[in-house]
Amino acid sequence: MTQTPPDDERPEPEQDGRTRLFAALRRRGSRGQVTVAVLLALLGFAAVTQVKANEQDDRYVGARQGDLIQYINNLSLASQRAAGEISRLQRTRDALRSDTRARRTALDRAQQQATTLGILAGTVPVVGPGVRVTVTDDKGGVGSNQLLEGLEELRDAGAEAIELNDKVRVVAQTSLKDTSGGVLVDGTLLRSPFVIEAIGNAPSLATALDFKGGFTDEVQRPSVDGTVDVVEVDASDGVKISTVVPPATPRFTQPGKTG
Repeated sequence: MTQTPPDDERPEPEQDGRTRLFAALRRRGSRGQVTVAVLLALLGFAAVTQVKANEQDDRYVGARQGDLIQYINNLSLASQRAAGEISRLQRTRDALRSDTRARRTALDRAQQQATTLGILAGTVPVVGPGVRVTVTDDKGGVGSNQLLEGLEELRDAGAEAIELNDKVRVVAQTSLKDTSGGVLVDGTLLRSPFVIEAIGNAPSLATALDFKGGFTDEVQRPSVDGTVDVVEVDASDGVKISTVVPPATPRFTQPGKTG
């Protein structure tokens, strides 16, 4: 009667090569075995890299001298072309920088000129040192002639901006006309007291109004019987002129060509 032998006495089945390889891979190796495996892998990678490098170098080993010279010449020409292109790009960059600086400078100058013209034309509010002149006239003797004389003396002394009674900005085209109720300045009726505010060098402006036979003497003469009070205002306080003149649009004139 045939009996089945115990499990521990059964012979192990034969294993082929693939099975043994998988078993070896599944088996956990010692630290030394792992280290050896890593070193072998690195050695194999280095060998492959060296072989590829040798293969690349070998293509010039058997080359003829003329081919090598031609190859070197080609590299030299390519290098020269690259250097030339770099130089051209650098010149273009420098030209653009120079052009940008020139445009910025021109723009700054144009803005400065526009600001200066705006101040002189009375189209922008301004502030600065100057004088505040108060002319009191109880008898109505101060008229357009006296005010015009005072304005001209201030302009001659370097006044850069002038305002009357916080209502009228005085510019080159300003007109003054006597009326029964006061003085009509650019269509605005002004009455005593007349307050003239001017921006400029304060001592120079004050002196210009006080010389013998000038504006102050004219207002204070008996036939007019007015008073003049001049107050110098320094830069810290500042004379503030807020009224402006609308910019005029030329109807007939056009910019002309120079030269």
